[in-house]
Amino acid sequence: MGELKPIDATEAKPGRYVVFDGHACIVKSLEISRPGKHGHAKCRIEAIGIKDDKKIIKIMPGHDKIMSPVIEKKTAQVLSITGNKANVMDMESFETFDISIPEELKEKVSEGIQVMYWVVLDERIIQDIVKG
Repeated sequence: MGELKPIDATEAKPGRYVVFDGHACIVKSLEISRPGKHGHAKCRIEAIGIKDDKKIIKIMPGHDKIMSPVIEKKTAQVLSITGNKANVMDMESFETFDISIPEELKEKVSEGIQVMYWVVLDERIIQDIVKG
């Protein structure tokens, strides 16, 4: 599994990546309630799985620790495209592998171009086209 770092639940701001139930997710909303009689604020974190778009909602004390994945940002060149998969070559290690093309980039990804991809929890995700 990729590298993780612990953060407080109150740090799970929208746009941040967290790990819930073993899946990397992007935080969509964070609601923090006032501290109650016993002095702990509660956090309601709503997140979407980056692989399956599944919604996960967690409610926990604000001081609880949750894991945030360390994201590696890399570039690769597209060698070939088959359906919704691209065979790419990493520009640093020259390793070749297949990676899914996100729906919103299907029109833009073509052979010979470079893409930026992220490695999150050993999961590779195309993020964008590298402008030449």
